Amino acid sequence: MKKTIIAALGLLTALGSSQALAADPVTIQLKWVTQAQFAGYYVAKAKGFYDEAGLDVTIKAGGPDIAPPQVIAGGGADVIVDWMPSALASREKGVPLVNIAQPFKRSGMMLTCLKETGITKPEDFKGKTLGVWFFGNEYPFMSWMATLGIKTDGSPDGVTVLKQGFNVDPLIQKQAACISTMTYNEYWQVIDAGIPADQLVVFKYEDQGVATLEDGLYVLEDNLKDPAFVEKMAKFVKASMKGWDYARANTEEAAKIVLDNDETGAQTEKHQVRMMGEINKLTEGSDGTLDPADYERTVKTLLAAGGEAPVITKAPEGAWSHAVTDKAKAM
Repeated sequence: MKKTIIAALGLLTALGSSQALAADPVTIQLKWVTQAQFAGYYVAKAKGFYDEAGLDVTIKAGGPDIAPPQVIAGGGADVIVDWMPSALASREKGVPLVNIAQPFKRSGMMLTCLKETGITKPEDFKGKTLGVWFFGNEYPFMSWMATLGIKTDGSPDGVTVLKQGFNVDPLIQKQAACISTMTYNEYWQVIDAGIPADQLVVFKYEDQGVATLEDGLYVLEDNLKDPAFVEKMAKFVKASMKGWDYARANTEEAAKIVLDNDETGAQTEKHQVRMMGEINKLTEGSDGTLDPADYERTVKTLLAAGGEAPVITKAPEGAWSHAVTDKAKAM
């Protein structure tokens, strides 16, 4: 009897080991550091949604010196999180990225200005210094300025572009009249630094009609020719969207999960809970499927920019696919 039990236990252990070995590995490269902006992925991993899907997911945090398109082109990830302007620019430059899912339905990008500068409308930007993020994040801004007919060369009728670090110092120190902020992050850093909301003027890109898609999931085009890869990505997207759904329903728990994964210890619970609440507004209503109208709006905005260094010079072909999300829905 004892031998039978031992044998049975051994069989169960072997089965468990084989199932663990059978889990498909997936590596995702995030666009930025560990924060609530990426909570859906951390939640899906922590709550076992990826395990249930038979996936062994590695989440790689980003940072100021990490460009997701370069990471995936070099074989360092299976899928990346990127903003569409950056992804389309990379595609035109030879990195064949394809959008397979769009968890973020809305844009959180803004310009936040000091009211004391006298800026009340976009036309007032002329002659001012504006803080702008680069590393691919400058594309929406450049498109907006081109749409307004405002040069970015520092001329009297144009604006001076300050290459902004990933902080709010230029506004606090009054080196710039406006800086780039996200609804869920830097805007609140300005508030926490002691500048009240009534002393700020905010321009949301969405309100200006130049919002472009942010935080989509991208893979290399050739990989979509492999049915096994498509199925793996479908499992990943389905589990990830389950993570986003859970995050919206459990804001504080989701923020805590993010903090548990922050190896730098730089984040605070107050900031992450607040960020999670704002992020939920951007993902609400998305099942992960890219809306072609949103894609066309982004492309139209980028093409309208023109200029000496356009983001893209022609309408992309094959830059998105519903193959993964269609399969995910059928699972």
